[in-house]
Amino acid sequence: MSHGTCNKIMLASSLLCLASSAMANINNADFETWSAGAPSGWSTIDSGINLSSNSNVVYSGNYSARVTVNTGMQSNTDLLQMVDVVAGESYEFSAWVYHTEGGVKARLVVDGYQGYSNSALTNQWQQISYQYTASVTTSIDVGLRFYDVTGFDGSEVVYVDNFAPNTGTPPPPAGGCTDNQVALTLTTDNYGEETSWQITNAQGSTVASGGSYAANTNYNEQACLVDGDYTLTIFDSYGDGMCCSFGNGSYSLSLGQTVLASGASFQSSEATPFSLGDNTGGGNGGGTTPTEPTGYYVTTQGLTGYALKTELYNIIKDHNSQGYSAIWGFYDLASRDKYFENDNSILDRYSENPAGQDSYNYVAVSDQCGTYNSEADCYNREHSFPKSWFGGTVEPMNSDVHHIFATDGYVNSKRSNYPFGEVASASYTSSNGSKLGSAASSLNYSGTVFEPIDEFKGDFARAYFYMATRYENVIANWQNNTTYSNAVLNGSSSQVFENWVIAMLLKWHNDDPVSQLELDRNQAAFEFQGNRNPFVDHPEFAEMIW
Repeated sequence: MSHGTCNKIMLASSLLCLASSAMANINNADFETWSAGAPSGWSTIDSGINLSSNSNVVYSGNYSARVTVNTGMQSNTDLLQMVDVVAGESYEFSAWVYHTEGGVKARLVVDGYQGYSNSALTNQWQQISYQYTASVTTSIDVGLRFYDVTGFDGSEVVYVDNFAPNTGTPPPPAGGCTDNQVALTLTTDNYGEETSWQITNAQGSTVASGGSYAANTNYNEQACLVDGDYTLTIFDSYGDGMCCSFGNGSYSLSLGQTVLASGASFQSSEATPFSLGDNTGGGNGGGTTPTEPTGYYVTTQGLTGYALKTELYNIIKDHNSQGYSAIWGFYDLASRDKYFENDNSILDRYSENPAGQDSYNYVAVSDQCGTYNSEADCYNREHSFPKSWFGGTVEPMNSDVHHIFATDGYVNSKRSNYPFGEVASASYTSSNGSKLGSAASSLNYSGTVFEPIDEFKGDFARAYFYMATRYENVIANWQNNTTYSNAVLNGSSSQVFENWVIAMLLKWHNDDPVSQLELDRNQAAFEFQGNRNPFVDHPEFAEMIW
């Protein structure tokens, strides 16, 4: 399909409109007040959507609006207030939305249709904003319209919160910022309205953002940031980046003369971590070391053995499962190669060559599986702890990113649900040396095993220690689910693994210590689903338990 105009992708679902003014208060703009099942101050709800009060998925305050989009044809206005604007005044209109499936996208309405949300960015809040300058003194409509996209199944939930129309003010000059004044230089392509960006802090909160740009235009955005760790993410709602098929767009984020992030060619998004403060620099994998929150493991003090394991279980259990489809977005943001070739490709543990050039590279999002016939076709979601061992597509195990890695789809299929092990005679070897074959006699196990390369053996060992701990309450029941789970698990909730597995995992754990890659991924997983891998934060825990 050619890169068409908006009407080629607008199958109108419904319209949620808010209006306000810099001169008057917004009536219930944050959806805190409800009456008879409807948000107070709002009117004209049509049959295309259904609204209800929600207290679970909230951006700010105590409530958000849970919007269920029920049609791909509805085009009437659903919620509406009017806002008075004054000629010559600038207003910054924005709204926060939270997509759950990715089959619907939202578009701002500010005296006409403006920028879109990124429908592929699911299970997290994102902001849509637009700066409007009134040409005359009048009243305008402001709001959101929802459009169905590929994958819409006829009904989808989107959460909406915290509309914020404020009088527009220019960014502070560099001299007015007493912390770190960063500058984002942005050149849009022919479809500037598709480009947006956000800067998030280490806690995952958005601290700066922008969007709704004109085509083929240069912009200089400013943000004043305190010392800390951040991620800049550039989005393209159409999925073809900013360069070079439809214009020559690009972006560059800098602090003074130091470039923190830059790029042009990507698909739906490109994320770059950076740090400000004593270790200011771009996301090259060698920056600051993420650390666990203060007191995260304080209750483990003085414990050893299985008592320590049980306390770790109590700390990391009940994480916020984001669902299996959300793993693609996690890979897009947190599984890039910034450690070996540093080329921002997907870091595939079954093809990555740590000592030289990779045989092939995967582009995030566009190269995700899919179907495959051979190695180098696409990457998929590898359950390093096979899902058949815990009963199939069962949550939260099935979507727990602490044990699910981006890997070549074909090599993943070769691995199948065989145990990890050390190979004596290989029947298959991947491009980076990962092997499938008969187990080495030193394992004290006879059977087929899959052996990753040395660079990642410790990563997988710590993922297994995590699984034994996070699912201590149920893992004893998994032993007899398959032949291979029986070979690996011993049917207990304490030791969990057979003796030969414990010996091998501890060896891999010690021979391949925690890397910067693991530290960064552990922090990203914590921000994504709310729990950490204790054996990455504290490698000593493994031998204190086993």
